[in-house]
Order: sequence, then structure tokens, then C-alpha cells
Amino acid sequence: MRRLKKKMLRSLQPHSTDNIFIFALRLYSLLFIFSSLNSHGRLVDSHIFIYAGCSQEKYQPNSAFEGSLNSLLASVVSSAPQTSYNSFAMGNGSSISTEGAVYGLYQCRGDLKTTDCSRCIESAVSQISLVCPYSYGAGLQLEGCYVRYEHVDFLGRLDTSLMYKKCSKSVSNDVEFYRRRDDVLADLQTATGFRVSSSGLVEGFAQCLGDLSSGDCSACLAEAVGKLKNLCGSASASDVFLSQCYARYWASGYYDFSSDSSSNQDQVGKTVAIIVGVLAGLAIVVVLLSFLRRALG
Repeated sequence: MRRLKKKMLRSLQPHSTDNIFIFALRLYSLLFIFSSLNSHGRLVDSHIFIYAGCSQEKYQPNSAFEGSLNSLLASVVSSAPQTSYNSFAMGNGSSISTEGAVYGLYQCRGDLKTTDCSRCIESAVSQISLVCPYSYGAGLQLEGCYVRYEHVDFLGRLDTSLMYKKCSKSVSNDVEFYRRRDDVLADLQTATGFRVSSSGLVEGFAQCLGDLSSGDCSACLAEAVGKLKNLCGSASASDVFLSQCYARYWASGYYDFSSDSSSNQDQVGKTVAIIVGVLAGLAIVVVLLSFLRRALG
């Protein structure tokens, strides 16, 4: 019995309770996303992961910064049902050490309903600490929303750094497509917030973060449109995300899922039900292992 106990302890030794808890949280996040897919017949567009960026510098657990960050993220979640954009500053008062200062914002895509915005923000907040654990700065972009925080004040300061780009296959010598695309991009470049544009068979939209002035928004979108042309060339669809704005265009039908048959949706539902069941089982095993380690420790 003693030999068996030592063997079980050795098998659990590489995994701390904290690591097991983090793994369980990741499973929960996946369950949340897949449950959204199951209830709607397909993945909810606003929850699709685009990119994330994390600072290399890490904060210590139970530090002043962690307390301020938890307060900021809680404020983000509670604010989302009321407004699609907001910014926050926590722990930066003169009576509090600057070590606890954190600045952040969130924003939803301009065409999202309030309920969808709130759900998207909840999903982003639940993921950002998992993707960027103990990071002094992090940003996470989902299809329908964006969340960012930093240790230093970045709010309202223009930053056109390229964060993400995606280019589809090229269109072959379609002069009409290029003309329509350029019309759409020229229109998007004049946006001051969220704008949707179309010309013939080409569609697109663009958006700046709410902390930018009108002039800085125009400068950011001009940079984004320039990168769409320079980096993606003749692509039939492309996305460019900068630090404080993004722009995208596509040929009509490129993102069209309306042709999916009901049988395909049923098959997706069955597949997701299996995945959710497996993940739920894994989550239970993780919890049992955690309790077992505590009992044997």
C-alpha cells in the first residue's frame, strides 16, 4: 500500500494544484465556446479567436497589480451590458503605489447587439488571463470584441503597430474587383468609429478604438488600408488589425455560410455534443486528481 501511495505521488508530482486549476479553467473556456456552437447549430461568430499579445514582464501573485487588474476586469464585465466601449484606470491614485496601476479598455464590434457584446466580453475576459498568465500587459481580439490592459497609461495615444493580418488567395486579373475594392477601402478610410461599406460584389468594414480622436482614427485607418493593399495585394479577402483600429474587405460570398444544409448543422451538433461530453469527463478527472493529491499530501 505504501509503495502504491509513493507511485501515485510521483505521477502527480509534476503538476501543482495551481496548474491543475488553470487546466480546468481552460477546459471550462472550451466548454463555453462549444456550448455556444451546440445551441446555435454553428460557432457564434463573435467568439472566434483572432489574436492575442502578452507582455514578457510578469507580476507576482497576490501583488497590488493583481488586485487592481482583477478589479479592472470585473468592471469590464459589468460595464459591457450597458455600453459597447469603455476605458478604466485602477490603482493610480496618489495614495496608492504606482506598482498597482493598471489601465484598460474593451470594445465590441459596432454591429453587435448589446447581449452579444456582453457575452463576447465575458468570453474575452475569461480567456485573457489564461492566454497571458501573470502578464503586466495583454490584449485579446475575438471576432466581435477586444480587451486590453497595460501597466502604463496607453489610453488615447496613437499606436499603429501591426498586430495581425490575414490574406486569402489572389484574384486573377479582375479589373472590376480591384476597382470595387478600392472604392470600399476609400470609404472605410473616412470612418470615425465603425463603418460598413460595399461596392458591387465587394464588402468591408472598419473600426477605431473609442479612445482615439477623430484625427488619430483617420491616421490609423489610413495605415490599415495601406497595409491591406501592400501586404495582401490582390487577395479576394483580407484583414488587418493594428493596435487601435482594423479594416477588412471581402468578395461577396467569401464569408457566406447560408448554403449549409440542415443535415450539416445536425452533424455539427452531434460532433459538438461528443466533444463537450469528452471535455466534461476530462474536467471531472482533473478535479478528482486535485482532491486525490490533497488527500495524499
